[in-house]
Amino acid sequence: MTGPEVINDESRAAMRNALKRIQTGEYAKMFIQEGNTNYPSMTARRRLNAEHEIEQVGAKLRGMMPWIAANQLVDKSKN
Repeated sequence: MTGPEVINDESRAAMRNALKRIQTGEYAKMFIQEGNTNYPSMTARRRLNAEHEIEQVGAKLRGMMPWIAANQLVDKSKN
């Protein structure tokens, strides 16, 4: 089963650590400091994510779906 591979003691500990950083304000301080320098880490992560193959394929597929660009996910003439 996939669930126990993903949700396990290690992932629970990581989530507890993240929650602790949020509750203590450490996360907010880090985010504010990052903002003071124009978000270099976040910008780099976003760039790397955008360059990932799955994002490239997704953009190509969305380009083949004109109803998405037209913001018309439902064809009201048929539905």
